[in-house]
Amino acid sequence: MQDFDVGARLKAIRQQNGMSQRQLAEASGVPHGQISMIETNKSSPSVASLRKILGGLSLGMSEFFEPDVVEDDKPFYTPSELRDLTSRLYSEANGFEGTITLKQVGNARLHGLQILHETYEPGADTGSDMLEHPASEGGIVIAGEIEVTVGGRKTVLKAGDSYLFNSREPHRFRNISDRQAIVVSACTPPYL
Repeated sequence: MQDFDVGARLKAIRQQNGMSQRQLAEASGVPHGQISMIETNKSSPSVASLRKILGGLSLGMSEFFEPDVVEDDKPFYTPSELRDLTSRLYSEANGFEGTITLKQVGNARLHGLQILHETYEPGADTGSDMLEHPASEGGIVIAGEIEVTVGGRKTVLKAGDSYLFNSREPHRFRNISDRQAIVVSACTPPYL
């Protein structure tokens, strides 16, 4: 995979939308300095931070990373056809090595439902900025274990365990174990 410049892509989209860094920061609810640091590639955003920023642009991660993908409405997908939402965010060039991989089934926006195959390497974390968005989400841990925080509640889920909650509550996913965790999840309406 060729290198993907997250900072340059964010700057180009911001400018296409006629927004200053301050305007995007205000629309996203993030500090102005964070936008600047990402655009100059001095900082690599977490999944939570990037999603928050893209929310200020009314853009999903799929459109951010794969703007030229032709949308289709087919019903079946092979593993190689899943839409990669994170490998360009968490690449060795950005100082990460396979931290989190989120792969989406088909066109989530078309169906109003996002289904993800999530892989969390040891130490992976969606970020200290908790995720919050207007949706409902649930998932099943397929392998390994993952610490899930929802509001003031926190637990470690193991293979076979599942979760379902209102995504308006602040939440976070972390792999605190020494082995890979795999989760299959769904979110409606789509968030990433």
